[in-house]
Amino acid sequence: MRIHLQTTPNIKVVPFNYQEKLVSVFHHWLGPNDIHDELSLYSLSWFSHGNRVKDGLNFHRGARFFISAPDMDLIKRMIDGIQKDPEIAWGMRVAEMMLEPPPDFGGRKIFFVQSPVLVKRTVDHEIEYYYPKDPESDTYMTETLRHKLQKAGKGNLEVAVKFDRGYRSQHIKLVRYKGIDKKGTLCPVIVEGDPEAVKFAWEVGVGNGTGIGFGALK
Repeated sequence: MRIHLQTTPNIKVVPFNYQEKLVSVFHHWLGPNDIHDELSLYSLSWFSHGNRVKDGLNFHRGARFFISAPDMDLIKRMIDGIQKDPEIAWGMRVAEMMLEPPPDFGGRKIFFVQSPVLVKRTVDHEIEYYYPKDPESDTYMTETLRHKLQKAGKGNLEVAVKFDRGYRSQHIKLVRYKGIDKKGTLCPVIVEGDPEAVKFAWEVGVGNGTGIGFGALK
């Protein structure tokens, strides 16, 4: 399930690295929880419909973003939390919510991404990032999604994820989160497998860091 959110316009300029604050607000809405781990069974998107200014972003007509998860209990808790306290930051608050169930994508779907896809692994105690030019990136994205399926009790489903390397406008995006620079790729991904697994990918995102705003799928 996906919750689409529309905010009021900002009063203060939204900083470029607003994702850390947005994640904090997400957990505030959710209430006490233990889902801060690396393997997030949910997806939090970035803001859209903003304009770049000198020190950050302005959303004169408000921002749009979404939260997705296959767990209806999480979705219900999120809705309840937003209704109790719709404030975000920078003078913005949630003004509208709309629910969208996962569409039927069939067994193959090319997804445009709403935020950069982060693919990383620890190699010799160092973080290595992977991009469409690296064939390992497909293996690692598939591995991460399969782990999430197993965690959700759907390990019997087949799925594979790969970058759409025919997309010519792909580029790497550097994002600073909690003082650490992370590098993801803005490039569509192809998800193939059991139809339920393709829907699941739409709900939980792809790659690493979906719980902090990476790999959200349109």
